Amino acid sequence: MAKKFGSSWLFITLVLLLTNISCFGNAANDSEGLGASFIFGDSLVDAGNNNYLPTLSKANIRPNGIDFKASGGNPTGRYTNGRTIGDIVGEELGQPNYAVPFLAPNSTGKAILYGVNYASGGGGILNATGRIFINRLGLDIQVDYFNITRKQVDQLLGAAKAKDYIMKKSIFSITIGANDFLNNYLLPVLSIGARISDTPDAFIDDMISHLRNQLTRLYQLDARKFVIGNVGPIGCIPYQKTINQLNADECVDLADKLAVQYNGKLKDLLSSLNESLPGSTFVYADVYALVMELITNYDKYGFTTASTACCGNGGQYAGIIPCGPASSLCQDRSKHVFWDPYHPSEAANVIIAKQLLYGDQRYISPINLKQLRDL
Repeated sequence: MAKKFGSSWLFITLVLLLTNISCFGNAANDSEGLGASFIFGDSLVDAGNNNYLPTLSKANIRPNGIDFKASGGNPTGRYTNGRTIGDIVGEELGQPNYAVPFLAPNSTGKAILYGVNYASGGGGILNATGRIFINRLGLDIQVDYFNITRKQVDQLLGAAKAKDYIMKKSIFSITIGANDFLNNYLLPVLSIGARISDTPDAFIDDMISHLRNQLTRLYQLDARKFVIGNVGPIGCIPYQKTINQLNADECVDLADKLAVQYNGKLKDLLSSLNESLPGSTFVYADVYALVMELITNYDKYGFTTASTACCGNGGQYAGIIPCGPASSLCQDRSKHVFWDPYHPSEAANVIIAKQLLYGDQRYISPINLKQLRDL
């Protein structure tokens, strides 16, 4: 009996020892993961900031979020059926929690050390962008808000540790620019900054000039690791195809030409900043090429359509009325590239995110996001 009792304790001791070794191993892995993810941008990566704004651009209504497991399928303010690209990237880089929306009540204390999301549906690089929605956070305001967070990190960690944490353990992702075309330049009558007299060159140069200043401000606040998404093929979204009565394999030429022109100048800007801002790494994410690949070869990736919104109403591609309780809803959300008239589905976001994380220089350069984390 005594011998059996001793054997039991030996077994328990071994289990505890192995458990502790496992825990220490996980802790070591966690210490090599991403410290904080600071996310800036528009509705492609908004995680709920617009819930707290009096705005016409909101996604905190069903069936948005229907596949978002963290909320039990309830809407959170994400403009998709599940996770955004920012959510997926954070998970893959080892973050235990999603970056909290800056305007949310729980964006205080140690929660901000995992990261903060400043993105806002309708927001743009230029302050005039998105005024059609009445309210939204442009990139200037988003950077202002990060300045507040930066001071809070100092208070939590102390100035020296905070500086090191921001510079070495944090990634700054910026996904913005589409609204500057869709809800500004291409809607000059509705935009306060009436752009009807601007040439495309002048408008895009204005965008690049503003973005240079905004990125430099973040650098001055100790940001060093950046990933900047270019503007996707905005002429191919269900909304544009619907209002222009296009065939499924057609896109609006002007919108896509503007995106391509801007993207070329964005790439040049990031190369310039890599040279002029010591210690910085600016990564260029070719979202345009990635999404165009999904649209052109959608069947290769398991989709049945790259033209029709899964959730929406109006026209051939359900592309006029945004997703809401009265919208028609597709049967299999994983088979649609687009969730609603404007935004990719979670299934598309996963493919895009994985390429940004682990892909080669076809889609992300000079390094991918895993390599950026490990710098």
